[in-house]
Amino acid sequence: MLRITAASLGNSCQKMRLVLPPSASLISTATTRSKREENQCTVDSLYELSVDIRKVRKLKGWVLSETTAYVSETASLLRDMGAGTAVIAHILETHPEAVLCRPEDVVAQRDLWRSVCSSQRALLSIIEKFPASFFSVSHHSNQQANILYLQSLRLNNKIISKLMASAPQSFSRPLERNQEVIHTLRETYLDLGGDEGNLRVWLQKLLSQNPYILMRPAEAWRDSLGFLKDQGFTTEELHSLVSSLRASISELKPEAMQQALAYVQDALSCSEDELKLAVIRCPAVLYYSLPTLAGRFQGLMDVGVSVKQVKESPNIMELTTQIVLYRIQKLASYGYDVCSGSLDVIIGTKKDFEMSCTKLNLRQQRPLFNPVAPLRTAEE
Repeated sequence: MLRITAASLGNSCQKMRLVLPPSASLISTATTRSKREENQCTVDSLYELSVDIRKVRKLKGWVLSETTAYVSETASLLRDMGAGTAVIAHILETHPEAVLCRPEDVVAQRDLWRSVCSSQRALLSIIEKFPASFFSVSHHSNQQANILYLQSLRLNNKIISKLMASAPQSFSRPLERNQEVIHTLRETYLDLGGDEGNLRVWLQKLLSQNPYILMRPAEAWRDSLGFLKDQGFTTEELHSLVSSLRASISELKPEAMQQALAYVQDALSCSEDELKLAVIRCPAVLYYSLPTLAGRFQGLMDVGVSVKQVKESPNIMELTTQIVLYRIQKLASYGYDVCSGSLDVIIGTKKDFEMSCTKLNLRQQRPLFNPVAPLRTAEE
């Protein structure tokens, strides 16, 4: 009979430990780290501020296990800026990493952002909506350099603060990279016939419409415009396209634009000049994918719209098939047959379309005037 003693069992366990693979100890260490005990002081401090601890555990539980945290200091700084209990709780629930920032770094960040915010109240509003942007204190020097540079271009502080909030990566990277993009934008604008005096306004429009424009490589602008120039668009036409597409033009790739142009030309059976005119009237075709273009064009054909109508009103392609169908049906209820008329009545914003419907409705309700019918008098 096999007899197992305590001594022999201990020896067996010892041998088993010796043959365990090295990865086993690493897994054990990782598990220990992931299950570190929470810093009770941090948990209690957040609880006192009415922060939903369950939400923090679910989203960023690791924050609660950090040895050093500045919960009360962070709350005090936010309170000094005018934040109430509910706002502080919301900020710390949304971005709990804020309590790991040293108070002196947060103060420096506050002073930096105040240089572009119109008031402390405006700054607090930004922090409430974009806490991660404000508490990115590790790139303070780059942020400061980029702010000073954009201010030197006389850009509006409101636009700069909007950029900092919605596209913080643009300010976290080295100044030289943003300078290169701005330089390319300036060259592009002037090459297209733009006036130096209006450059600032043009830049502000681009940056406000697409905060991530500075993240696009300068080469992207050159490639997009170079491709369109090779397609035969004149300087005036390119200026019109850039003004319409604005910042989106930096996101267009020559290969995708080539496919879109080839499809449109084939679908509309148009010449090179007609194709350019269609693109100028509907620049959106340059960034729609082929499936989108094909789906919208086929949708128009399915409801009886002719190729000639689309060629005359190419910006009908800006509307989804569902919107086009809805508008056609609504116009039909007023007695307007789109297939035998102009598509211009469909095109435009929702407000534009409603105004068109109102005019058609009034025209339908207005009684016809018979010039030979006797006029009724008051006595009658």
